[in-house]
Amino acid sequence: MGVLLESSVTVFGQRIALAELFGQFFALAVVFLAQRRSMVTWPVQLASVVLLFSVYASAHLGGLAVRQVVVGVIAVYGWWAWARRRDPVFGVAVRRATGRELLVTALAFVAGTAAFASVLDALDASWAPWPDAAIFVGTVLAFALQAWGLVEFWLVWLVVDAIGVPLQLRGGLWFSAIVYTVFAGLVVHGWISWYRSAKRQVPATV
Repeated sequence: MGVLLESSVTVFGQRIALAELFGQFFALAVVFLAQRRSMVTWPVQLASVVLLFSVYASAHLGGLAVRQVVVGVIAVYGWWAWARRRDPVFGVAVRRATGRELLVTALAFVAGTAAFASVLDALDASWAPWPDAAIFVGTVLAFALQAWGLVEFWLVWLVVDAIGVPLQLRGGLWFSAIVYTVFAGLVVHGWISWYRSAKRQVPATV
């Protein structure tokens, strides 16, 4: 991994570590695959996790680094959950979240962000504890909702993107900021795709 962090390419005069380049490429691929509810989504996600953990740890963004560990665990669960819920006609079953699920998600985002920001600040693990924590919690919630097949996980990703772009720019990770911006367009398309699929499917539970 050290080789990928030390090796780089230069684009428009800016250095991009190969670990960041490949990690974000895989992250983009995950969004593309998730739109199509492909089982390959999860192993590609695990590859992205390993690469981006090293990038964020070296940039002293503790929340984003720890996030990768949690996402890795969720990716293993999501792989298993999607395998259980595959339909021979529709593929992976998806559905709209209930009002109660949306409320719980919102409360978990607010409470989780406050709690984790306090931890990051106390440990001096991040120079931007609040946005760092919000991205961490939002990402965990998005992947959890994705694993459960809830359409609204795409909307959580939009919130993460809105917070992530300025944070990445302030951290000097401009390539990652560009990727986050591209994410937003893919996320909107993904939400439309999953929303239409949910209307054609019978609600399923994990």
